[in-house]
Amino acid sequence: MSRKDRYAVFGNPIQHSKSPRIHALFARQTGQAIDYQAQQVSAECFTAAVGQFFAEGGLGLNCTVPLKELAWQYATHKSQRAEQAKAVNTLALQADGTVLGDNTDGCGLVSDLTGNHGVALAGINILVLGAGGAARGIITPLLEQNPTTIVIANRTTDKAVALAEQFQSGGSSITGCGFGDLHGQQFGLILNATSASLSGQLPPLPLSILTEQGCCYDLAYSNTPTPFVRWGWANGAAKSLDGLGMLVEQAAEAFFIWRGVRPDSRPVIEALTAERCGTYRLTQ
Repeated sequence: MSRKDRYAVFGNPIQHSKSPRIHALFARQTGQAIDYQAQQVSAECFTAAVGQFFAEGGLGLNCTVPLKELAWQYATHKSQRAEQAKAVNTLALQADGTVLGDNTDGCGLVSDLTGNHGVALAGINILVLGAGGAARGIITPLLEQNPTTIVIANRTTDKAVALAEQFQSGGSSITGCGFGDLHGQQFGLILNATSASLSGQLPPLPLSILTEQGCCYDLAYSNTPTPFVRWGWANGAAKSLDGLGMLVEQAAEAFFIWRGVRPDSRPVIEALTAERCGTYRLTQ
């Protein structure tokens, strides 16, 4: 039996992760011999765990909450999009022993929104909830879609303002504020990049913040609708989606970085959607 190349996803929590299933489907589809596992790793143990993984023959890692900024620090060199985000979700061991850090979150999000769901991003006001590693990874790809403006809102206002300032070069309209500053504003797309859904919570939002035919998107995913997805339905969103499609699309990009083969994401999204709880409400 031929040896399989080793890959993994590190995170905390990680039990819910669908990444092993996704990469198994990619491997079967493309004829690649890989073994991909999920491993719970705390922030305190991250550096040692990554070093051990690569020392024992691992070739690539995905990093999720709360490890993306630590992965950025760990990488020997970074892609341009990782440098802009200051957060990394994909590590790839290079032939010379160095480690490449990349961030596939943003391109995965844009691919899912525009390609899979037909959501136009040009000329709309976009609200990003949260100012952590998840938000960092999506801002540049969103700006490249030419929205009218992007507002980053966070519980800690200073963190949102500082993050927005990092992306203000080139005349882009992007600002940061606290959740309490959102009253009186409206957005055509609201993206939840906080970790609130992982604990069944919801960021505080004014009820009138979504425009008519506006959309909601939770970067988190679950077998049952997240609180933010439910909020979107309750507040008249034309589409209220979770991050399952983004997860598959960013994984496809990571798979390409590691293996040099680009898998077809659509049948994998369809398979994972079919495997969800039968009670999951996909449309309003």
